[in-house]
Amino acid sequence: MLDTVHTLSAASADAPYYLPTGDECAVFEAAYRNKLPLLLKGPTGCGKTRFVAHMAARLGLPLTTVACHDDLTAADLTGRYLLKGGETVWVDGPLTRAVRQGGILYLDEVVEARKDVTVVLHPLTDDRRILPLERTGETLEAPDDFMLVVSYNPGYQNIMKTLKPSTRQRFLALEFDFPSPEREAQVVAAESRLSIERVKPLVLLAGKLRDLKGQDLEEGVSTRLLVYAASLIRDGMPVMKAVEACLLQPLTDDAEIKRGLDDLAVALLG
Repeated sequence: MLDTVHTLSAASADAPYYLPTGDECAVFEAAYRNKLPLLLKGPTGCGKTRFVAHMAARLGLPLTTVACHDDLTAADLTGRYLLKGGETVWVDGPLTRAVRQGGILYLDEVVEARKDVTVVLHPLTDDRRILPLERTGETLEAPDDFMLVVSYNPGYQNIMKTLKPSTRQRFLALEFDFPSPEREAQVVAAESRLSIERVKPLVLLAGKLRDLKGQDLEEGVSTRLLVYAASLIRDGMPVMKAVEACLLQPLTDDAEIKRGLDDLAVALLG
């Protein structure tokens, strides 16, 4: 039904590498203990999804991730009746499965989904912690080990795609940003297994590119792209070719802006 749903069982998952930048792990654990929903805010590629995967494994919980998009409806999350073998049967969606079984349901970029999605989440984000299923006549109570986590990028907000204040105030919230250059270099080195001395110039370049956000570029370089570039360099690819493929080409299709980025990369990396 959904090709954007990924489920990770706690039993088969080692905790993905994550380097904390503050008290976000403690806040997540407190939210889970107190059965509170959590909202993560921050730019694309700054580690929100990795953080959730890390915490799910750390807490020993199954994780279901849904990548939200324009066509995602409440029925995609809750479920629908389908024809199977000549019979009409109810098939749970990822939200309903998570509420029945427990674990973490993570809605990535929730503002990209249709408006009816946030409405169906409301009963799960207050002290009722219930999921009414009108089509089956059921009202499911979330188990103690169920947690709802959503994320979005405030930088992409516009009048059509934003969370209403009434929705935002149903969640605890954590704000994410790119880590300091020193911490980001540690993360990229650990993920790519490239020496930190060779990673540092890439992180410096990423910082310069992020400074162009809102001017020549819509978005800055994600930490994910830095890991890609460092991995290719460790694999033997020349530095500038890896930078071109991983850090520059994904940022823009404008030839003139691209030439400017090339000049900046050559000036910093040689």
